[in-house]
Amino acid sequence: MLNIRKYFIRLAFFSGCLTAVSATAQDAGQDAAALAKAVQNPIASLISVPFQWNINLETGPQEKTQHVLNIQPVLPFELNEDWNIITRTIFPLISQPAFGQGQSREGGLGDIQFSAFFSPKKPTASGWIWGAGPILQMNTATDDRLGQGAWGVGPAAVALKISGPWVFGGLINNVWSITEDSGRADVNQMLIQPFINYNFADKPGRYLTSAPIITANWKADNDKWLIPLGMGIGQVMKIGKQPVNIQASAYYNVERPDNAAKYQIRLQIQLMFPK
Repeated sequence: MLNIRKYFIRLAFFSGCLTAVSATAQDAGQDAAALAKAVQNPIASLISVPFQWNINLETGPQEKTQHVLNIQPVLPFELNEDWNIITRTIFPLISQPAFGQGQSREGGLGDIQFSAFFSPKKPTASGWIWGAGPILQMNTATDDRLGQGAWGVGPAAVALKISGPWVFGGLINNVWSITEDSGRADVNQMLIQPFINYNFADKPGRYLTSAPIITANWKADNDKWLIPLGMGIGQVMKIGKQPVNIQASAYYNVERPDNAAKYQIRLQIQLMFPK
């Protein structure tokens, strides 16, 4: 319990920092508000580099803390006057706690994932923005405990709508393994990330967010689902001349497989490079 309290104190401090810097975002006015909605759109035509630190509490049989730093560069490309392609690569740096006697904490690179979304430049008549394309999982883990030991591919799609102060939608993908290391299991795993954001009109750049990452392991006999519930707060601001998006959130896993984390703290700083 003390360990959990320590991380929630950190989350409260991080959220307090967002309040302290609100004047910076207000000075930016409508630019901050526009950038906030852009970073809430996974397929916006905006170069950005998020650094997302996931602190997974009470993980494994010994209920230790797992750390995952996801570095996720987003690069948009113009295909023609009607279509863009937005690429997102996730580089997970993992600190994995011991799961049994004789094990020690293991750190290194996990399995890299690359997604490419083909997206029309204009929303639909009803205001929906969408994109779809492939996802590739690479067998890049530096240790067996940090990855699934498989190359995989599958489809990915995202859809969202911006309505006044609200940005809501969802992302989905499913990865099937096409080759596995000797002795490793097949992979058939789905990820769903619904998201909803509320942007404060009187505090440009500040928003509330909920974006739980739901997964389903279709190969598991039992306990297929990981389902978090929670929310957080974010602020778009400038550090010097560099626009950044700072975010803090907390989630509780209401449904989880054995050895999965019970709680998660998510802290993120995202560098943005608007045109």
